[in-house]
Amino acid sequence: MTITFTDYARHAVRHLALPGRIVHLLPWFIALMLLAVGLSGCGDKESKPLVPPRQVRVVIAPEPAAARQYVDSGEIRAADEVTLGFRQEGHLLNRSVDVGSQVVTGQILATQENSTSRNQLDSAQADLSSARAAEQVASLNLKRMKLLMPHGAIARSQLDTAQYDWQAALSRRQSSEDALKNARETLGWSRLLAPASGVVTQVSASAGQVVSAGQSIVTLAAGDGRDAVFDVADPQLLAQAANLSFVVSLLADPTVSTSGHLRDISPQADAQTRTWRVRVTLDKPLAALALGASVQVAWQQTGQSMIALPAAALTSAGGNPAIFIVNRKSLQLYLRPVSLGRYSTEEIFITSGLQPGETVVVAGVSKLRQGERVTLGEASE
Repeated sequence: MTITFTDYARHAVRHLALPGRIVHLLPWFIALMLLAVGLSGCGDKESKPLVPPRQVRVVIAPEPAAARQYVDSGEIRAADEVTLGFRQEGHLLNRSVDVGSQVVTGQILATQENSTSRNQLDSAQADLSSARAAEQVASLNLKRMKLLMPHGAIARSQLDTAQYDWQAALSRRQSSEDALKNARETLGWSRLLAPASGVVTQVSASAGQVVSAGQSIVTLAAGDGRDAVFDVADPQLLAQAANLSFVVSLLADPTVSTSGHLRDISPQADAQTRTWRVRVTLDKPLAALALGASVQVAWQQTGQSMIALPAAALTSAGGNPAIFIVNRKSLQLYLRPVSLGRYSTEEIFITSGLQPGETVVVAGVSKLRQGERVTLGEASE
């Protein structure tokens, strides 16, 4: 079109060059040039390329499920673990147990140097003997004063003094008895005794070491109770697990398994891993599920039927949860509000707003718009 008008323009110029025609044909020449320029501009706009539809990753909404299986790994630990240490600072003479030792209630686990405690005990015993003798003398003197007082042989003040001496001696004897009791307890602190029967799981000090008061010496797994301990990234998975039954199986041999029930969930996430510690008490601890064994914990979460989708499918519409649905015929996007039952870092669970079999966009939803045309790309599993 542009080339044709250019040829016409050249032909017109040649005719205008003839004598006497320039004045009469000049308006027609100007109009012809303006029309050529306008049509050329229209041709440039029509030649711009169109933007192709965006390709999106989709998934077909599955059938809703009321029960969902969860599996996690952990280890076997004692239901009651006790960290034992001395109640006073001193020199550790010996430790009679090692990791794995079976102990009974009252068994001596370790001893501390006790020469100072023995000296305190001997001093308390001697002080008590002196206090008892002083009390006996004061008691006899008081009795004599009481016999002499009716006959006027002594003054009233002498009887009062005897009464005071006897009361002071009595108080001293009681104080000495308490001091002797404390000295015996202090001497007993030099021996570390097992508070219950169990297995030693850790030792933290050796003979010859100077230990402080309260320092860990031995860790004891008391009793026969066993827990399966594992970590979860989302404690909501166990929000209704109080009545659930857990299946704990040996990781090396899944045929070795037993049931368990939830004991507790840590109220605070670990500062480094940002996970919550969960303890499941075994109903029937098996010998094969020994302390420290790696296990697999499985449970089923029941409740309202929900459709599970990848978490990347979630966006918002007016501040409410929403997802993008692809119309298979027109290949247009529709932003649809949905209701969430729960969610995790990997999945969302939709209770309403989505039907099984619908096509849902599961990637790049923040860049999509309502009514946009797309092409279907890779489908997520």
